Amino acid sequence: MMPGKKATNITLSMVISGLATKIVVPLRPLTAFSSIALPPDLLPIIPIDGEDYVLDTPQLGAIPIGELKTRIASARESQVTIQAALDRAFGAD
Repeated sequence: MMPGKKATNITLSMVISGLATKIVVPLRPLTAFSSIALPPDLLPIIPIDGEDYVLDTPQLGAIPIGELKTRIASARESQVTIQAALDRAFGAD
């Protein structure tokens, strides 16, 4: 899914400023994966505002700041899970 008004992403690079882009990971509604067994270490389920989303870690990328829309929620409580998925994607132990 390309960035746009219907895309939902987690912005990962909030501590880095002054760049023209932000690193993001797409969030997909869990319902889009109805019968697929997802590897939880790479594609964890992240609850946000009472809805479950799949963190589509393999699809992370950089998006121009101008493409990012309104902040709708925080996934701070899932920070450890998100970091573990990124570690898995990059081969960290």
